[in-house]
Amino acid sequence: MALSLSSFTLLLTLSCFATSSFLCHGFPALHINNPLHSHRHHKVANHNYRDALTKSILFFEGQRSGKLPSSQRMTWRRDSGLSDGSAMHVDLVGGYYDAGDNVKFGFPMAFTTTMLSWSVLEFGGLMKGELPNAREAIRWATDYLLKATAHPGTIYVQVGDANKDHSCWERPEDMDTPRSVFKIDKESPGSDVAAETAAALAAASLVFRRSDPTYSKLLVRRAIKVFQFADKYRGAYSNGLKSFVCPFYCSYSGYEDELLWGAAWLHRATKNPTYLSYIQVNGQTLGAAQYDNTFGWDNKHVGARILLSKAFLVQKVRSLHDYKGHADNFICSLVPGAPFSSTQYTPGGLLFKMSDSNMQYVTSTSFLLLTYAKYLTSAHMVVNCGGAIITPKRLRSIAKKQVDYLLGDNPLKMSYMVGYGPRYPQRIHHRGSSLPSKAVHPAKIQCSSGFSFMKTESPNPNILVGAVVGGPDQHDNFPDERSDYEQSEPATYINAPLVGSLAYLAHSFGQL
Repeated sequence: MALSLSSFTLLLTLSCFATSSFLCHGFPALHINNPLHSHRHHKVANHNYRDALTKSILFFEGQRSGKLPSSQRMTWRRDSGLSDGSAMHVDLVGGYYDAGDNVKFGFPMAFTTTMLSWSVLEFGGLMKGELPNAREAIRWATDYLLKATAHPGTIYVQVGDANKDHSCWERPEDMDTPRSVFKIDKESPGSDVAAETAAALAAASLVFRRSDPTYSKLLVRRAIKVFQFADKYRGAYSNGLKSFVCPFYCSYSGYEDELLWGAAWLHRATKNPTYLSYIQVNGQTLGAAQYDNTFGWDNKHVGARILLSKAFLVQKVRSLHDYKGHADNFICSLVPGAPFSSTQYTPGGLLFKMSDSNMQYVTSTSFLLLTYAKYLTSAHMVVNCGGAIITPKRLRSIAKKQVDYLLGDNPLKMSYMVGYGPRYPQRIHHRGSSLPSKAVHPAKIQCSSGFSFMKTESPNPNILVGAVVGGPDQHDNFPDERSDYEQSEPATYINAPLVGSLAYLAHSFGQL
C-alpha cells in the first residue's frame, strides 16, 4: 500500500527519532533498531563512479544519428538518417534519437545539450580523461542544432513522423518511415523549443570557450539570435505542431520557464547586462517564484532558480537576491523530514515524481543538489527551512543516496544503468538494442517484422552501455519488460545531468 505524502512525511519524521539515517539530520539519534529502516544500516556499497561516468557518456554514442565517425566506440551501431532534412531541402543529418525510437525531437535534444554542458561547466574539471568524450557528446548535438537554426526566423524542431515511427519496430539503419521535417517560424512560433535551443547553444559556448574559441563564438552568436526569435514571436510549439509533437513532447508547462532559462544562460555566457535587465524586468511574469519542484525536459523553473542563484551567491549580483530564496524553497521541498518537505520517496528511498520515466527527475534533481551545494559552499551559506538548517554537506548526501540507488543500492539490488554492475536491465525498450545488429543480420528487418524481436523474452542482443532506464515504480518494483516503455526506456535527458553528478562523486571518492 502506498503511503500518502502527509503520512509518508509523518512516518519519516517519527522514524527519525529511531534511526541515525543521514536523511534525518537535525533529529536526535537514539540508535534504536527499527525494522522499517533496517536497510539503511547496511554498509553502503563502494560504487565505481568512474566506471559509471565513462559508461554514462558512452551511452550517447548509441543514440547518434547520421554518419558515424571512425572513433565510434558503440560499434554495433551504423550510419542512419543520412537524408534527414531532404524533405525540406535542408541538411538535418546528425543529432540524437532521444530515446528508444528513431525520431529526432528538438525539444528534449536541446535540453539534453544544455544539461550535458552544465555538467561539464560545473564538474568537467574533475573528469580527467572523460572530458574530451563529454565534449564530443555535446558537439554531436550542437553541430545539429546549428544546422537546425541556420535559416533566420526558422527552427527545425523535429525529423520523423512519430506516429508512423512508433507503428514500426526497426533499427535506425533500416528506417523506411517518413522522415518528415517540422519547423517553427513567426507564423507558427515555439518560444519553448527556441529558448531551450538558445540555452543549449549558450551553455555549450562556455564549454568550448578555451578548447575551440572559434566554435564557441559561433555558438554564442547563434544563441543570441535564436533567443531574440523566441522572445519576439511568443507561443508554445505544441500549439501549431500538436498532432506531431503530442503526446510525445508536448509543452505542458508553457514557454515562460524556457524564456527565463534561456536568458539566464545567455547572461552567464555573454555577461551582457541586457540579459540581467531582462531577467529583472520579466522574472516574475515568467514564473520565477512559481512553487514547483519538478525539473526536466519540459519545466525549467527550478533549474533557472539554481542557475541564477549562482549569480547572487558567487558573483554577488545583488539584484538576484530573490533567486536564493526561490532555490531554497525548492531545496526545502525535497529534504525528507524538514519543514515544508513535500516530496515523495519510495520505501527504498528513491525520489518519486511520476510513473513515466521517473529516473529523469532523480538524475536532474541530484545534479541540482550537488550544483547548489557547490554554490552555497563558495558563498559560505546554508539553507534555512523553517528553522531547520540544511548544509551543503546534507545536500550532497541526499544526492549521493539517489545516485547510489540508481547504481544498485536498492531493494532489488539492481543497477538501472545498462552494463554497470552485476545485475542490470536486460530487455530495455530500445529498437537498436533489441534487434540484431547489421553485423550479425545484414539484411533489412522490415517495419512489422521487428515486433517479433520486441515481444520475445530474450535479453537484448546489443548492450546499450550506460543507458539509464525509466526506473522502478513507487514500490521499488521493476519488471524488466521491453514493452513497458514507462520503466524500461532509456533517454538522453536521463543521462545528461547524471554525467555531472558521477564526475563529482568519482572525484570525491578519489577515483579520478
